[in-house]
Amino acid sequence: MNPPAGKPRRAGQAATRRATAALAAFMLVQTVAAVFFVGDALTDLVMDPGTPHAILESLVAVVLVVGIFVGGWQLRQMLDRLRTQERALETARGDLGRVIERQFSDWSLTPAERDVGLLALKGLDVAEIAALRGAAQGTVRAQLTRIYTKAGVSGRAQFAAWFVEDLLGDPAAPGVRAAE
Repeated sequence: MNPPAGKPRRAGQAATRRATAALAAFMLVQTVAAVFFVGDALTDLVMDPGTPHAILESLVAVVLVVGIFVGGWQLRQMLDRLRTQERALETARGDLGRVIERQFSDWSLTPAERDVGLLALKGLDVAEIAALRGAAQGTVRAQLTRIYTKAGVSGRAQFAAWFVEDLLGDPAAPGVRAAE
């Protein structure tokens, strides 16, 4: 059941690579423009050393160069954060998968119920699950009913929430007090 999840991840990674390449190309063009502008400012400063135009152009050139370095540094930090977040997301996906498998075992779900339960957690409706499994919709409904009974929940929302609560850690949202 995991291969379909791999395709969006690879597509997301390709999009990230394209965005990174586009930003790098933009920074390269910006650097070339800055080199041209710095050269022009230096020429003006050498030719007319004390004029306000030459001084202003030199200050602007310095700010432009500093801006390129700061932008590059921030881009680097952003890419590092993005890599860290991607690793954390991959870890969370793996941990969630293990939690789901462990809980399915604890509930003694059959292999068919496991498949149906996983597809339900992924958000597929009864008709989509039936089509994927080559089963009748009534069969899938009956399997979902058995899953919900074994899980001790009343329906799909509570079934999904059972796993989300584990991810969130604290059952109460921040700032929400439990009923006293």
